[in-house]
Amino acid sequence: MILDEEEQALLAGAAGSVPQQAIRHQIQVGEFFGARDFVRVAQAHVMADTESLGQAGVRWLEALAATRDGRRRVCIPTITDPRGTDFAKAGELGQSDWMLDLERRAIVAFVKLGVTMTDTCINYQTVLAATRGEHVAFGDTGVVIYSNSVNGARSNFEGGPSALAAGLTGRTPRYGFHLDEHRRATLRLRVDWTPRTLNDWGALGAVIGRLAGQYWVVPVVEGIDRPPSSDELKHFGAAMASFGSTALFHLVGLTPEAPRLADVGADRLAIAHRLGEAEVRALQQSYPRDGRVDVVVFSAPQLSLLELRELSALCAGRRFTVPLLAVTSPQVKPDADRFGYTETIEAAGGSVFAGMCFYQSYAREIAEAKGWKRLATNSAKLVNILGGYGYAPMLGSMQACVEAAETGVLA
Repeated sequence: MILDEEEQALLAGAAGSVPQQAIRHQIQVGEFFGARDFVRVAQAHVMADTESLGQAGVRWLEALAATRDGRRRVCIPTITDPRGTDFAKAGELGQSDWMLDLERRAIVAFVKLGVTMTDTCINYQTVLAATRGEHVAFGDTGVVIYSNSVNGARSNFEGGPSALAAGLTGRTPRYGFHLDEHRRATLRLRVDWTPRTLNDWGALGAVIGRLAGQYWVVPVVEGIDRPPSSDELKHFGAAMASFGSTALFHLVGLTPEAPRLADVGADRLAIAHRLGEAEVRALQQSYPRDGRVDVVVFSAPQLSLLELRELSALCAGRRFTVPLLAVTSPQVKPDADRFGYTETIEAAGGSVFAGMCFYQSYAREIAEAKGWKRLATNSAKLVNILGGYGYAPMLGSMQACVEAAETGVLA
């Protein structure tokens, strides 16, 4: 890779061993992907849950944080994805002390490195949305696809060490979705039905993700009949990224880079698939509703304030017979408390968690501790992931899931 004077100095150790280790890592990543040089980035977003980090990852962070030579702190705004717990409610999930201790150790190390513990996967709704053309280094797949597609920013899926390295050096290898040529459409789709509920948007994203099938495919979608809301696009993109490893999509006339088909090179593509309500329902029905529900979970992505408002209205006057968990960001939770949404949800028997994500919180161990298997949710991303953790997940609307928490059955 071609290095400028500052990068050569970092590699030579002029700023200390921590930035030196970071840029060495980045050079290896860049050479693997054929990057010619680096691009400066304005923000970084790091995966921070200890289920992913493990003991070895936390020890590595602690070693970086303990380094005394040169600079060890990040040089650009660097924030975190959800943690593996909500410390105030860890007892409700049956999490063990060793899990909480590992979380605390990771937090101490991140803070010493200058990382801001935002603990959110919806930073584009709550912290600082990346802007069109802004180069960033984001880790969470839902954050990347939303920032690339809806905001028009530029990021690849950055692994945890790579995102932290970007925070420490202020740059990332220039490859993939930082380049114009990789942002052009490669798969043209036509839809004749526009979803109206979040679970339907997620299911449509899942169908498209499966059709795309791999990271470098960029779907362009025609036929959406109205501008989707931020929450609808959140569920749509998060599911697409989960089911297809997709990092960028275009909606013709709606997302910033695709005012017209020709703007993303899609006018030269034939329509590969036509999709409608039938394909969405088939995806949803592939997660059979098998008897009683053990737990209802709203998570992945974390809920916005408006989602919590809707959930609160649905919970009012009910009494749940099975646990209902609603997971939001630390930025949203105080407003949910202030507006009474938390109180209404919890008066019905639900619990509102902040700063975590259900599937990153030792979900298998939680299932074993609590005896949960049949899980209802309105998140297509969550049903795609939780089968691997031993759950039998079911996908329904928010209203149907709330009713399932009351009756014990997802209708």
